[in-house]
Amino acid sequence: MVPEVLSQNEIDSLLQALSSGSVDLASIEKQDDRKIKIYDFRRPDKFSKDQLRAIQMIHDSFARQLTTSLSTLVRSMVSAEVVSVDQLAYDEFIRSLVQPTVMGVLEMYPLSGNAVLEMNPHLVFSIIDRMLGGKGEPIRKPRDLTDIERTVVERVMLKILEHLEESWSTVVDIRFRFESMESNPFFVQICPGTDMVLLVTLKIQVGETEGIMNLCIPYFVMEPMIDKLSSQHWFASTGRKNLEGAREAIEARLHQVSVPMALELGHTVLTIGDVLQLREGDVIRLDGKTSDPLGLRVGNMIKFLCEAGTFEKHYAARILEVLSDEGLAHHGED
Repeated sequence: MVPEVLSQNEIDSLLQALSSGSVDLASIEKQDDRKIKIYDFRRPDKFSKDQLRAIQMIHDSFARQLTTSLSTLVRSMVSAEVVSVDQLAYDEFIRSLVQPTVMGVLEMYPLSGNAVLEMNPHLVFSIIDRMLGGKGEPIRKPRDLTDIERTVVERVMLKILEHLEESWSTVVDIRFRFESMESNPFFVQICPGTDMVLLVTLKIQVGETEGIMNLCIPYFVMEPMIDKLSSQHWFASTGRKNLEGAREAIEARLHQVSVPMALELGHTVLTIGDVLQLREGDVIRLDGKTSDPLGLRVGNMIKFLCEAGTFEKHYAARILEVLSDEGLAHHGED
């Protein structure tokens, strides 16, 4: 091992300190370009920077899904973003929470142990107010939830857990299960207070109300899958999943798309003057015959030729021919 050689500035500082009888550590640190990080051996870091980066990516995807889902659920503009991904002792997390709050205790199957999903009371009551027909106004003084409010919040949490599962599936297959709900943080002991936990903090805004949602997972729960938590593994998993499932996902979404359909009896051309003179009882002559097949327009294109009739006392059309690409071009934009 090569011994470290002091710079001339460091030597001068040491000589000055010896002559004065005291060592000026501050001046030495200022002259040292190396960055010094304080490390607490009583609470060592469990997650590497790369693992925290992968967790950040997982929950960035979760925040995007949550933005869309909550907007639909509460019928209001919602924004969600990850504020921080950190590791700390469990008792530090508990002491940082207000009381009462809303804490859902979760199972992470097949992992052993529990996690906690905590939501700020102001945010929770704003969501409850929106879902029960109000304007989404937060409560002034936090209180415990009523039975009806607990049922509403459980429904919201179950929707949140669905998106958590989908986001985590890019790295590992986890099933989040809602176990119980508590309002006092000190009653929720998912691990010893000195144990290190992962804390993902999201800022959520519902209308004009802004609040914090925390996901807390003990390290010992995540330890079996810690090797899969890396940014490289995340990119590889998401790329492979996109290639394998993109076609099926697109087809599934397309099958649910609604398109307008209209049966066209015929066409004609009238001047603006003729249209303005039309009155009740007037007859407009179309360009086709009653025996001609009718065009069935899907969207803005005629896709089928049909015969008009009735079915169970309703107007109906029986398809006679499916038009090819050439037929579509011929019958298309009439």
